[in-house]
Amino acid sequence: MSRKHAVATGYVLTITALTLAAVPAGADRRPDVPADPASPLSRASGAPDATGTARVRAAAVVAPPGMLEALQRDLGLTAEQAEERLLNEKRLAPIVERMRTMLGTRFGGAWLRAKTANTLVVSSTSVADIPAIVAAGAQAEVVPRSLTQLADIKAKLDITLPPKPLVSSVRYVDVKRNKVVVLTSEPQSAQNFVQASDVEQNAVVVLPSSEAPQPLYDLIGGAAYYVGVASRCSIGFSVTKGAQTGFVTAGHCGKKGAVTSGFNRVAQGVFQASSFPVDDHAWVAAKPGWTATAAVDNGAGATLPVTGARAAIEGASVCRSGSTSDFHCGLIQQRDASVTYPQGTVFGLTRTSVCAEPGDSGGAFIAIDQAQGVTSGGSGDCGAGGVTYFQPVDEILTAYGLTLKTTAAPTEAPAQSPEACVGYLSLYQDTLAVGQSALQPRGVYYRARQGGLHSGCLNGPAGADFDLELLRWNGSAWRVVASSDGPGPNKKIAYTGTPGRYRFRVTATAGSGPYALAFTAP
Repeated sequence: MSRKHAVATGYVLTITALTLAAVPAGADRRPDVPADPASPLSRASGAPDATGTARVRAAAVVAPPGMLEALQRDLGLTAEQAEERLLNEKRLAPIVERMRTMLGTRFGGAWLRAKTANTLVVSSTSVADIPAIVAAGAQAEVVPRSLTQLADIKAKLDITLPPKPLVSSVRYVDVKRNKVVVLTSEPQSAQNFVQASDVEQNAVVVLPSSEAPQPLYDLIGGAAYYVGVASRCSIGFSVTKGAQTGFVTAGHCGKKGAVTSGFNRVAQGVFQASSFPVDDHAWVAAKPGWTATAAVDNGAGATLPVTGARAAIEGASVCRSGSTSDFHCGLIQQRDASVTYPQGTVFGLTRTSVCAEPGDSGGAFIAIDQAQGVTSGGSGDCGAGGVTYFQPVDEILTAYGLTLKTTAAPTEAPAQSPEACVGYLSLYQDTLAVGQSALQPRGVYYRARQGGLHSGCLNGPAGADFDLELLRWNGSAWRVVASSDGPGPNKKIAYTGTPGRYRFRVTATAGSGPYALAFTAP
């Protein structure tokens, strides 16, 4: 059943290498229609496909209802190709995390190739990593810059390129090019700013673009959730905070204290916190009578289960649910994009080839059964196609201390040692070999919106010596502002700082093994 209410052409949603191998969507209540039987995603063939790459046997994966059909329509795939793509994305995802940990600061990024995503490419700044990458089942590329270096370059350009007058509408790290891309309607002006900045010129490419993202506001009524009398947006994902249930959505949909009503105009909840621009996220606490479910509307009278929030690989398929244009799919293109809307710049968005329209803002992006983020803005529409940006869900959960509602059965918590990290809002786990370092959260950074206390707690493996540092971006480089480097695996940091971008660095000085980093930020 279509829920289209409006169409707009512009709106906010928000390499040199060596190859070796906007409006939130509501809980639209639709007629109870039995879902089509899920299609098993499995392959038993070991024969090579058209690219010459052998298909790998894997356990069956169940496609959520409606996803295969949306992938066929939006990516131009056959039913078999859609099934194979989802299978490959599921199979190759763990390899990326292992490579990210193993390569550490040499990791240059990873992405999927081919129509069915049957090829994973992992890049490194060191030729010596090629055998390990190939042995893990991926193709290797040697690149001049690491992902961390590219993120630092983009952060400098975010400061250099002014939002008024608008010089660049979008900046993002392109791991395939191993460069930072600047999209602009004024290439010469943008190039002048880039040349005047303190960045490696060969690491930046300026591309002419008519892309002008706008927030997905829509004042036309429809089945969704409403802010005030007429403004309509879309629900992202159900969350909890203690005993309170609610949902996450786009920040430009409403300010703190704004009252919402549901698709049926029944009083629904209140915005507890909201950020826009800089970020584009918010969360709404629901009133009694509204049940939080681990599900996403698939636009065909059924729902998709949400079992976790593992970030999809660049090049992987991703689908969006919104109250205007229903359910559409595309590909993850680039991460850590900075988008300048008329209201200001939003940082840390993910760029996709999924279409969207006004009224879809805040709606859910999902990859198979993994929550990815909420719709921010973009350009184009679902008739002609477009580009859409989403705010990653893990940043929203971290910012507000929320827990994603999932269908996964809760597991028994491991016994805590006397020195275990408890009482912190965010938790990240990984494994390090001696001499390696890792940046958290997820190799990027988090943003403190106000001054206050940054508390970090590290639990490393017994018998090892792991160190912990807190770094802050000073406008031109990352500087260590606090550290804990005494003997032993467990460290803590307490630092009172000003608003800005921060990240933790964990280093295995002696010994190897898994660690857990927990932290709370203002």
